[in-house]
Amino acid sequence: MTSSNADQAEFWTRDAGHKWVEQQEMLDAFMQPVLSGLLARADLQPGERVLDIGCGTGASSLQAADAVGASGFVLGADISPTMLAQAHKRAAGIAQLTFALADAAEHPFDTATFDHMISRFGVMFFSDPVAAFSNIASSLKPGARVTFASWGQIPNNPWFTIAAQAAKAQLGAPPAVDPDEPGPFAFRDVDRVLAILTEAGFAAIDADVVALHLTPPGPPSQVSQMATRVGPAARTVAHFEASDEDARAIAARVQDAFRSFETPQGVRIPAEINFFQARAKAG
Repeated sequence: MTSSNADQAEFWTRDAGHKWVEQQEMLDAFMQPVLSGLLARADLQPGERVLDIGCGTGASSLQAADAVGASGFVLGADISPTMLAQAHKRAAGIAQLTFALADAAEHPFDTATFDHMISRFGVMFFSDPVAAFSNIASSLKPGARVTFASWGQIPNNPWFTIAAQAAKAQLGAPPAVDPDEPGPFAFRDVDRVLAILTEAGFAAIDADVVALHLTPPGPPSQVSQMATRVGPAARTVAHFEASDEDARAIAARVQDAFRSFETPQGVRIPAEINFFQARAKAG
């Protein structure tokens, strides 16, 4: 495992992984519009073999397994044993679904095995994305399809910006982070991702930048608590070793901002999502 990917493994296994397991039901509902958009584009068929990269606590793998049915197969791969433990629990009794603790950048997947690779927010964390996608490509059958989602431009994703601004207002600015480094916004630039996929040997590459609404359950007070438990606010709180009082103050700021997203259907947070599709080269 490369040193940078080892850092990602530690991050998603320890504090962040436990928080995502704790918030699993809310996060699944929150991100379902992204997963629905991903699966609609993937159009998985009964009997297909699917590799799900960065499957986390299993929502994407479970829905993929339902799409391919008992005659198909889904392998969910993730770098976090903490999140995979939850995925295993949720998948009990589903014969066509299994999971692997794997760094997809270097894991020795079986060669030319899968009809489709999917990923919801699981491919933006590679220290060397070209090498990682090249490794993934080796697991795909000739002509196999690839469909994945990443966050779009930072200003168009207030789920992140509001929480980050609230934490900064309360605690000060944490050390600057290069958004092009492994992290949630590393694939915000469509042209950069198209170049990565081309260099990794994929063909028929396409990108679709979509504005949609994320659907967290519960009132703004509950949604703001989730926003301060995961994401940039949580990292700022951890960096400054902030108090519970600080965390509550940040949540209150986020709650006030999120009130503008209240609708008769609940809190609806605008987002910009990049959907990418490509094919493994034939032969």
